[in-house]
Amino acid sequence: MQSLRCTPAFRALSLCSRPTRHFASSSATKEASGVPWFVDQSHNFSRRNPPPHLPMTTPAAASDIPADTPEIIRKLHAQLLESPHLDKAELLVSKALLPAPGPALPRIMPHGRRKRGGTFSGESGYDMPGGGIWDWVVMAQVKEGTESRGSIESVVRVVRKTLLTHEPPLPLPPKSRRQAGTEWVFIDAGSFAVHVMSKGTREKYFNSNREW
Repeated sequence: MQSLRCTPAFRALSLCSRPTRHFASSSATKEASGVPWFVDQSHNFSRRNPPPHLPMTTPAAASDIPADTPEIIRKLHAQLLESPHLDKAELLVSKALLPAPGPALPRIMPHGRRKRGGTFSGESGYDMPGGGIWDWVVMAQVKEGTESRGSIESVVRVVRKTLLTHEPPLPLPPKSRRQAGTEWVFIDAGSFAVHVMSKGTREKYFNSNREW
């Protein structure tokens, strides 16, 4: 049997031409725009939703510092805000508050042959008007669960670097070779004090109405 050959007449009738398959234009459009064909653009992937077992929480902003804050404390506050280990909502700068006075003791002068038994030992810094050891206090709390992974030591390094590079540099005590505490580190900066602590320490030793 003689095979059929495509003659000009058959070609005119489009009997020998292969059918053309038309694909959806969406894939070609995605490839032209640089988006893979398997990506559904109808969904917004700009923000990931948290897992269902975790509540949706918005990180709180840091509290404002007083208007009369000294320049060195403002500089330290700005550096602490850049630390990834701190809880920004618990970073506080305030004037030092004196503790509430205790009950008055009876003023008994030393007596006896050895001059013992007295209760008056002289005036203290709390008895002087406007007295106090520090004028300002900086409280910095690290994120919960990071105090045992070197977060407090990292914040202490930021504090020391900021104070020592200030002009004029603050006279800080030399860094101890002993390992620093993992719950609470105190830095005496002369006219103000810096506390770097964990959440458990703050809840244990300080009250909840933010009076430091």
